[in-house]
Amino acid sequence: MSTTGTQAERDWQTWHERRTEELSRPYGPAALTATHWLADFPGGRLDGVPGHWSTDGEAVALRAAAADGLTVDGAPLDGTVRLGADTAPEAARVAHGARRLPVLRREGQWAVRVFDPGSEARRTFGGIDVFPYDERWVRPGLFRPYAAGRTVQVPNADGQRRGLGLAGELAFTLDGDEHTLQAAVEADGSLWAVLADAGSGTESYRFRFLRPPAPAPDGTVRVDLNRTLLPPCAFADHFVCPFPPPGNTLPFVLRAGERNRLAR
Repeated sequence: MSTTGTQAERDWQTWHERRTEELSRPYGPAALTATHWLADFPGGRLDGVPGHWSTDGEAVALRAAAADGLTVDGAPLDGTVRLGADTAPEAARVAHGARRLPVLRREGQWAVRVFDPGSEARRTFGGIDVFPYDERWVRPGLFRPYAAGRTVQVPNADGQRRGLGLAGELAFTLDGDEHTLQAAVEADGSLWAVLADAGSGTESYRFRFLRPPAPAPDGTVRVDLNRTLLPPCAFADHFVCPFPPPGNTLPFVLRAGERNRLAR
């Protein structure tokens, strides 16, 4: 890590290095090789995944024989088990050899994902191309919550349209002009915005995420565009990432934050 520059720049460098480590982990985003929506497999047999998978009310039912080689909570499965949604690939209850098979629920639909530490995308992951840190992109912001939350339908990376929940408007000023982004509020109070800019698809990935901290009680919040993130689908094709909602394309080229995935 560089020891030069301002404290803010050193903090950003640490953040960037931690992001690279996170994405490099055995069950990080680059290890995702499949997302199987159970509604697409009424027969219960998933491509390349042993066992019989089906929805069972508020759970997923998995039936397998010992010969299928599946384990649940580290023990071989020979029978049927009910599964809820997993919190992370590393916490997935079901495994098949080195592969982890986390269960996902989104908008009432169940899916099974496959994370393989030996995936080609992970083997060829060479880091993240980033724009240099620039204090110009750190802006004072203001979060203006909506009177009531709203949901807009937006395209997703898999070609489907899904609802994107939005809780308010994040405003900041750059070169004398105010810009706004529609944003969601996460469980911990932090914000999440899906955005594009005038350079998306040419100078950087086609869209990106921004995750500012929780606003103060008066709505003020630090907007550090140097920490603009690549979405998970920049690292593996099987993520369901929402595209930016209407109005979330900035009219300038945002030369800040993560730019693109690097390959070795």
